[in-house]
Amino acid sequence: MTPSTSNVLIHDTETEEPTRRAFVLSPAWKVSLGVTALAIAALALIYLVGDRADSLVTQAIVTGLLLGGVYALASLGLTLIFGVLGIVNFAQGAMLSMSMFIVYFMVSTFGMNTYLAVIVTVPIMFGFGWLFQSTLMNRLSGDSGHERPLLVTLGLSLLIINTLLMIFGGRPLSVDAPIEGSLRILGAIADYPRMIAFGGAVIVAAALALILKKSPLGLAIRAVSENNEGASLVGINVRRIYALTFGLGSAAVAVAGGLLTPFTSLIPSVGDQYTTLAFVIVVLGGLGSIPGAVIGGLFIGLLQTVGSLYLPGSGSLLLVFVVFVLILFLRPQGLLGAKK
Repeated sequence: MTPSTSNVLIHDTETEEPTRRAFVLSPAWKVSLGVTALAIAALALIYLVGDRADSLVTQAIVTGLLLGGVYALASLGLTLIFGVLGIVNFAQGAMLSMSMFIVYFMVSTFGMNTYLAVIVTVPIMFGFGWLFQSTLMNRLSGDSGHERPLLVTLGLSLLIINTLLMIFGGRPLSVDAPIEGSLRILGAIADYPRMIAFGGAVIVAAALALILKKSPLGLAIRAVSENNEGASLVGINVRRIYALTFGLGSAAVAVAGGLLTPFTSLIPSVGDQYTTLAFVIVVLGGLGSIPGAVIGGLFIGLLQTVGSLYLPGSGSLLLVFVVFVLILFLRPQGLLGAKK
């Protein structure tokens, strides 16, 4: 596969205008601000004329923001890998499950603190992603089609899930949260593990943005994302950058899986429940856009929880997909994506 040469990690450069234009918003950010304004107006209307108690609406908003942070966390690795390599990683959910079970193994076997286990899991998953890309996926980089990389990631997904099933079985497992309790925010209850996961999403997004914008590695990644042939001509080892990028994406997945572990029941296919929404969020925010994944995650989280006040059961998910299709119809490149 020939990786994409016009990916969206570089789309952030839309905002990197000369100083004299520093306050000129790009069309993508204008669209995002418009959507945010519409969301705030909709929430205000629900408070004013909705027939639900204010306390219920506040609880739905707080829960939605925390849930959106979790969704964003699960989407960051996916959007990073797609932005540079042009690969839709179908093993995303399985890798999320894998990181959760690594944390479970270290907690249950060595009695390690859950959040310390998350830190240990990050380099393990980075090495896994780096090895997978450098030994297998780079061999497919000459393919003109997209089928083989997609099938390979799908095969990796099946391999991981069945390996986890063989080792840990299908019985639901759990990990105790080292920090329990909750905090009241404007009368709503927010439990600490979800707040920590939300903080993790913010930290990972900021770290990835800093790496991409400020470090020599980030410069090389952006160069490869923009034009891999040109980057190769100026001496950048493109395949090495691909491997490091897949490693970074896998490390982001490790943080996501680890921070989800304290409030998620563990079965080998547990990551799949986040995969569909992660794809929705990545496409909604703009393929390859780190800020887009965060904004998309928060938007979907709010839509799901506030929508559940009026649409019980799976109705709120139906609302998510209706809005998703509507936005794609109006802006196919996503909120922060750039036209190709």
